[in-house]
Amino acid sequence: MRSVRARAALGATVVVAVALVGAGLAVLLVLRANLTDQAGLQAEVAAREVAGQLALDVPYDRLEMREEEDHPVQVTDEDGRVVAVSKDLEAISGTGTDQVGPAPSPAAESSTGSGDDGSDDDGRDDNGRDDDNGGHGIPGRGEVDSGEPDFSNGTATVDGDTADYRFASVRATTSAGVTLTVHAGAPLAAEQEAVGTVRGAMLIGLPVLLLVVAGVTWLVTRRALRPVEGIRREMAAITASEDLGRRVPEPGSRDEIARLARTTNETLTALEASVDRQRRFVADASHELRSPIASLRTQLEVGAAHPELLDVPGAVADTVRLQALAADLLLLARLDAGERPGRTTLDLGALVHEEVSQRTGDRIPVAVSVPDSGGFEVAGSRGQLARVIGNLLDNAERHAECAVAVSLRAERGGVVVAVTDDGTGVPPDQRERIFERFVRLDDARTRDEGGAGLGLAIARDVAARHGGRLTVDGAPEGGARFELWLPSAG
Repeated sequence: MRSVRARAALGATVVVAVALVGAGLAVLLVLRANLTDQAGLQAEVAAREVAGQLALDVPYDRLEMREEEDHPVQVTDEDGRVVAVSKDLEAISGTGTDQVGPAPSPAAESSTGSGDDGSDDDGRDDNGRDDDNGGHGIPGRGEVDSGEPDFSNGTATVDGDTADYRFASVRATTSAGVTLTVHAGAPLAAEQEAVGTVRGAMLIGLPVLLLVVAGVTWLVTRRALRPVEGIRREMAAITASEDLGRRVPEPGSRDEIARLARTTNETLTALEASVDRQRRFVADASHELRSPIASLRTQLEVGAAHPELLDVPGAVADTVRLQALAADLLLLARLDAGERPGRTTLDLGALVHEEVSQRTGDRIPVAVSVPDSGGFEVAGSRGQLARVIGNLLDNAERHAECAVAVSLRAERGGVVVAVTDDGTGVPPDQRERIFERFVRLDDARTRDEGGAGLGLAIARDVAARHGGRLTVDGAPEGGARFELWLPSAG
């Protein structure tokens, strides 16, 4: 049961089995009920025929009954004594009395005339009433109960054969006021035979149908999961070979498995790009660290051999550059690890003023334009956002000719910080590339002025972590214009 195919086949078989068993039981119950009702209707018709004769005062020995084997009849009086039975009826049960031999009471004998016509020679009946037919001996008229008859199931033995019957009990009243009950039966053999035939067919067909369902489900599931096995094998091969350039096969269908294969390939593409970016990052970081470390070591070795030649300012500058590079690498590592910035509300205008006021050593003064209206509150990390503004100002100072400006404005539910310079600008085809790590344009490749190529990459990553964005465009002064958009707080 560890296989999906086996579980699917078992599940489908169980569901179909439960459904078929339920449907089969319902069919059997409905069939049994319908056939039983039909037998009850036949028994009622037979009982009413006999009851109608009794209401007409037909003597017991002259009662006309249907075929006794199909419709056994038993007539009882008010005391439950049997007064008449059908021919060849040897035993009966389910009618309230098992007696089959007639034992008529005096009242019953008088009601049927005991063999005479039920009237005296003077034209009066046995109760002293005038004969409605002028004393000519024609029987009177009683009545048959028109209400719903009583039904019961029982058995009867007719001419040595015992069978199950559906009995209907109908009451009749003779003209003399004697109440008799007619119990007439209809055989249940047709009902039993039909139910048995259907039940047997179900017992034979159900296992065969379940085997077919299980087999079809197994085959269909195996065919449907065949692409999944191909994906699994290819993923295992990719894991073993560590070749992230390989891709899993994509089936031509448009089902869930095809979407799984496409998503897997997209994941492999993203993983390959991430690994390549990580490798480039390590290689570029090693390259960036090697130059200042080599320079610092050279200066220290020269200073150790010739103290009078030690370049202390140069050593300090290299150390500061190493410290800044290590801090950038550490921040990038934290961002890559998914670190979320702290969510505190701060005034972006005040943060810009504070950051500009600390830049006392810039070669070009920064012009600040912040409206007095305020309303520049954003939510985020004060340290990281200050780092973004500082990196943008550093980049502008590095490329500007004689002007660097920073301004704020509200825009579409957020705050925009714009940093412009009057330098050479950024070519349109390089405006996305400059946000990649360790990317520096050709005119910024010197060790002292070009930086490590991490400032803009850090700025964009921090902006994205704060739900904002960082873009670059041309400035009216002819240089570059960087715009940082951050959502307003609240």
